[in-house]
Amino acid sequence: MKTAFIGLGVMGYPMAGHLKKGGHEVTVYNRNPAKAAQWKAEYGGDTAPTPAEAAKDKDIVFCCVGRDSDLREVTLGDKGAFGAMKKGALFVDHTTASASIARELDAEAQKRGFDFVDAPVSGGQAGAVNGKLGIMCGGTEAGYAKAEPVMAVYTKLAKRLGPAGSGQLTKMANQICIAGIVQGMSEAYSLMRAAGLDIEAVTEVISKGAAQSWQMENRIKTMSAGEYNHGFAVEWMRKDLNIALEEARKQGVSLPVTALVDQFYAEVENLGGKRWDTSSLFVRQETARKGNKS
Repeated sequence: MKTAFIGLGVMGYPMAGHLKKGGHEVTVYNRNPAKAAQWKAEYGGDTAPTPAEAAKDKDIVFCCVGRDSDLREVTLGDKGAFGAMKKGALFVDHTTASASIARELDAEAQKRGFDFVDAPVSGGQAGAVNGKLGIMCGGTEAGYAKAEPVMAVYTKLAKRLGPAGSGQLTKMANQICIAGIVQGMSEAYSLMRAAGLDIEAVTEVISKGAAQSWQMENRIKTMSAGEYNHGFAVEWMRKDLNIALEEARKQGVSLPVTALVDQFYAEVENLGGKRWDTSSLFVRQETARKGNKS
């Protein structure tokens, strides 16, 4: 396939690399051209100075940027990809964004004669590097059918959940669950530490039962050691949770735990943890515990 990849952050950089290693032609665009040049030096392929030039004549254009505003700029902006895409092509968006912009871009793509699939991912930087991402997709069956075999180079599991926006709605569910799990772990571990138990030993036992989770298996050692300069940043988790909270308001659904954990993440940011991993909720929990003892 002739492909392009727009956005070479911690996720997009290795994902684009998997496409190249998988035998596809890949042209990359990044807002910081030095990062694109670095990717080319590592993987080969081509670079483009604008999203439009990256997308020109491509069969599939992939995208992974930060926010709705970034996504709108690289698709519908003056030098956006949508203005250059050929009829019958496919745009696959891996950004975690709102369901509303997914529907907006899908409608615009249909007008211009190509397909759109919203396909946010889960699995973190390690999943992107190892090619083991979970991908939640929305769009037409035909669009997904074109995307799925190409995405397979960095996928552990991909699934179409419904029409455009369904992938983003599913990612909201994913982030809501993670927020609750990490806060629960932080509370449990804080109690165990206060009581004098070894939290890694506790985890060894409880992770073999109903409390088991990906977060427990992958974050216990770093939480115990107070290491947070890795993984998915708090500022991005807050962005995702606010997307979910806004969607919940539209749907008339109450998300009290999610709203509370978002406030806790705001406290983590105030502690200097804007770029810390999301498991740093434990820092806030321990800070509160120690403050209560003093």
